[in-house]
Amino acid sequence: MPSCQPLLQKPDVDDIRSTGIASYVLSSFLSCTAILLNIATIHGIRKTSSLSNTLKIFLLSLAVSDVCVGLVVQPFFISIVVRVLQRNIPGCTTYRAFDVISHVFSGASFFGVIALSVDRFLALHLHLRYQELVTHKRVVAVVISIWLFSFFIAFSILWVPNTIRFISASLVGIVCILLTKIAYCKIYLTVKRHKNHIQSSKVRETPEEQFQRVGEMTHFVSLVKTAVGVFCVYLVFLMCHLPFVAYIVFIAISRPTIALKRLNFIASIFVFLNSSLNPVVYCWKMRHIRSAIINVLRSITTSNRTSVADP
Repeated sequence: MPSCQPLLQKPDVDDIRSTGIASYVLSSFLSCTAILLNIATIHGIRKTSSLSNTLKIFLLSLAVSDVCVGLVVQPFFISIVVRVLQRNIPGCTTYRAFDVISHVFSGASFFGVIALSVDRFLALHLHLRYQELVTHKRVVAVVISIWLFSFFIAFSILWVPNTIRFISASLVGIVCILLTKIAYCKIYLTVKRHKNHIQSSKVRETPEEQFQRVGEMTHFVSLVKTAVGVFCVYLVFLMCHLPFVAYIVFIAISRPTIALKRLNFIASIFVFLNSSLNPVVYCWKMRHIRSAIINVLRSITTSNRTSVADP
């Protein structure tokens, strides 16, 4: 089993108290928002008939992982912060349990975002062949594989040495980010090529062909909008996890200073923030999901008013 040295010691508590209190308050708030917003999002995605079933599965998987972050990971983190502030420093078992749980859901989120990006690339690149190749069963198999792989990576913390795990995670992360970058570059080129093709063919098309082209364009524009929405989810994920990546790099090459211990708290808050921001991105960039979520919130508000008015 890999060696474990708790990051915080009792003499550190006074130095990080203000950061710990801020982390406690923010985590408590973000836990509530992650649960409520993502539950509304799950219901909204299920009610959105305009989304393809394959896209729904990927979005639901990502929303479920975000709900679990608010429901499981953040309360666990809050309990650790409370114990630290009370000078009751948790032992290695507690830290390992937290690492395993947090890695399960962060891994599911990361690979889920990558899968979403590749799916949007295939939808635009394959176009009419997309439904033939990207079937419901294959997407379900991919999502199940993502969760199983996330569990495997998380539990490897218990038996893989930290150095090997750090190198392996870095390589996997770099490959996935490069793959996603290539996918979005291909999406951009596909959109540009399709736009040029439409402009060049407008002159020689008959009225019937132009009418058919309008239908194809409407579908293509819808695919582009969902691709842009997924790209925003991807960017938000990277920005929220960047502080934690910086912390991992610094802690690997230097000794754990007070500044790095504070960065650990701050980076964790940014990771948790990601679970609350994803529903905001869905509402911002995906109109049909936004409408469904607004209807869900309206129905909840109406039912609450009715229950208050008629005790």
